[in-house]
Amino acid sequence: MTSINGVSTSDDLSNARKKWGLFLLLGIAFIALGVVAAGNFFYATMATVFYVGMSMILAGVFQFLHSFGVKTWSGFLYWLCGGVVYAVAGVAAIANPEFASIILTLVLGVLTIASGSLRFIVGIRTKRAMGWRWLAASGLVTALAGLVILIGWPVNSVWLLGLLLAVDLIFQGAALIGFACQLGAIP
Repeated sequence: MTSINGVSTSDDLSNARKKWGLFLLLGIAFIALGVVAAGNFFYATMATVFYVGMSMILAGVFQFLHSFGVKTWSGFLYWLCGGVVYAVAGVAAIANPEFASIILTLVLGVLTIASGSLRFIVGIRTKRAMGWRWLAASGLVTALAGLVILIGWPVNSVWLLGLLLAVDLIFQGAALIGFACQLGAIP
């Protein structure tokens, strides 16, 4: 019996092997949804914005409700206002998904450049470690991808999020199918 952090993995693996078919079906479903999303990036982008907007509304409602559990008056007001603003932003995203996709694409480009740049810097600063070149190269490629996003902005805002959704669904589906095969149920 193998244990990771005190948790038995043999029981988990046994249960997963019994349900390998569900992993396979889920993988096929994810790939099918990814192909549908790839069929029209505009609608996939709008679906992504709708998902983000609904998540913001839900988070705003939870934060609003949480504010009543805060004991201090100033803390209460900050949490209450934060929840309301977050929920309103979610409603605004759903009400105007085209504008929201422009903002989300801009944020994606900026954060991708920042993430890649930091990874590049970490790679360069760890020259004594094995594999530092891979880390630096990964950061450079990520930063360049962010730059490409910003160069194409705002025109790419109508399709980029949909493309990323389609790619993510297809890769998740492939990973789930691979996991089902790795469980030993499929040769």
